[in-house]
Amino acid sequence: MSKTLIRGAKVLGGEPQDVLIDGETVAQTGTGIDAGDATVIEAAGQILLPGLVDLHTHLREPGREDSETVLTGTRAAAVGGFTAVHAMANTFPVADTAGVVEQVWRLGRESGYCDVQPVGAVTVGLEGKQLAELGAMHDSAAGVKVFSDDGKCVDDAVIMRRALEYVKAFDGVVAQHAQEPRLTEGAQMNEGVVSAELGLGGWPAVAEESIIARDVLLAAHVGSRVHICHLSTAGSVEIIRWAKSKGWNVTAEVTPHHLLLTDELVRTYNPVYKVNPPLRTEADVMALREALADGTIDCVATDHAPHPHEDKDCEWAAAAMGMVGLETALSVVQQTMVDTGLLDWAGVADRMSFRPAAIGRLEGHGRPVSAGEPANLTLVDPAYRGAVDPAGFASRSRNTPYEGRELPGRVTHTFLRGRATVVDGKLA
Repeated sequence: MSKTLIRGAKVLGGEPQDVLIDGETVAQTGTGIDAGDATVIEAAGQILLPGLVDLHTHLREPGREDSETVLTGTRAAAVGGFTAVHAMANTFPVADTAGVVEQVWRLGRESGYCDVQPVGAVTVGLEGKQLAELGAMHDSAAGVKVFSDDGKCVDDAVIMRRALEYVKAFDGVVAQHAQEPRLTEGAQMNEGVVSAELGLGGWPAVAEESIIARDVLLAAHVGSRVHICHLSTAGSVEIIRWAKSKGWNVTAEVTPHHLLLTDELVRTYNPVYKVNPPLRTEADVMALREALADGTIDCVATDHAPHPHEDKDCEWAAAAMGMVGLETALSVVQQTMVDTGLLDWAGVADRMSFRPAAIGRLEGHGRPVSAGEPANLTLVDPAYRGAVDPAGFASRSRNTPYEGRELPGRVTHTFLRGRATVVDGKLA
């Protein structure tokens, strides 16, 4: 069993400590730990976090291996400091049966770079008409606990109610992609001043907010858990804040790109900025940051959405929606939340590890950095500054909105149950 001593790291941003990893677990924390025969990592000035957990990742396999595979996606996750990701169901075939979710789960186990927890579809074929095999997916080897038609909204209120009732039996959660389809027909970007000036079809904030309002009411009525994917507007924040004030079992996530980028970037007509939900206004961005800081928004989730070159390098109207995000997420959170003073590193650990693991009921992740706990760990150099170069990505796709942009921080090491998956910023 291998041993590793991480010497002098600031655990969750606190005082420098030594952390000894023995086999799959953290054996000891403190100062002046004897290294013995352990491999030593000198980590002065670096931050040690629990392994990051992503509630919202598109790995594309099966069916769109030209965009991403479970192997390449989990490599990208490891480079970004993630030790677990939740793989969304909009694959080909859709992950709406026990067979498909087990396939994704087994591919994750074979990859070895991070744990892959499949997300099951809410409805058959993501068509919104008939509930999928929720119970069978939960009872499968994959042990599915999160269900989502992400990419599409469960817009039928009766279907949504039935899903919430069904998952309540095993403490599951429905993760809703909040988009009223009739209000977003032909929409290309956020509805506002910029869309009016550019003549592009607008995507109104109310299309998101109306679904969230309905679903928090349904969750309260049923007494079940609902999670809101990729929150993007100030109005959505207020609805979640109100629902939580009622004591309802509602959680929400925000993406890194919605914490940093605005719809002003669409003036370039560069399809790399085309995403669902769309980039919003500066006021929305500030509201999202404040809500993440005060806990109204529970966690950061990447919505890593890889696409091949030909699906993004085309005219705006024809381009696919989505951005890759696993390898840049922590840097964007450092820039928008830590460097601005809105969150400390303990807060980052909470929003990017503890809370997403708790929402997904994911065992072994989102655990304290202390003796006896699984050694799922991420070591970050916060002083690093560098321009984003997608040519060096582990992901199969390159559709990042940050190309050439300088971002702070770099993951130097990632450990999955004590085994290094990333060493000195490179895949092990």
